[in-house]
Amino acid sequence: MTGRIGSIDRRWFERVASARLPGAEQLLPPLSSAADHGRLWLGTAGVIAALGGPAARRAARRGTGALALASLTTNVLAKYAVRRHRPGLDTVPVVRRLAKDPWTSSFPSGHSASAAAFAVGVALEAPRYGVLVAPLAAAVAFSRVYVGVHYPGDVLAGCALGAAAAAVTCYWWPPRPSPARLRRTRVT
Repeated sequence: MTGRIGSIDRRWFERVASARLPGAEQLLPPLSSAADHGRLWLGTAGVIAALGGPAARRAARRGTGALALASLTTNVLAKYAVRRHRPGLDTVPVVRRLAKDPWTSSFPSGHSASAAAFAVGVALEAPRYGVLVAPLAAAVAFSRVYVGVHYPGDVLAGCALGAAAAAVTCYWWPPRPSPARLRRTRVT
């Protein structure tokens, strides 16, 4: 990205790269790696499905379906259409950097797309579980800038793509209303 938006993106990346957040250096790089290939989200789906009832199982399925759609769209189509170079790691402390550098295009962030897709997908079926998953998804998205592999714009675009993927699942598979929304009408 060039021009004003690219300049703003680089400036925000530099701010995050130089930030010192207590405890984040121990938490965010492993969290970012845990989300590789959707492992974190598939594990979370398994926990939600195992601990919850029918709504939780539907939420886990929708979250996983949205994740698959977002991952396919991001990694097969969008990354090859844009081909943005990754940020330089000069300002990112070594302790934060990932053990293995990503080799794909920086735009959009696939991790952020997967995180948003899973969180929104879960929330569409079971809002309470969505509230629990959302902070984890936000942390994964932020971690991608914090470890130096994405610009903030990459992450925002990934989140938008992921949320859209979750919304698209409703086209093929409408969410089931919660029991609280199913009120019986009284016939007199």
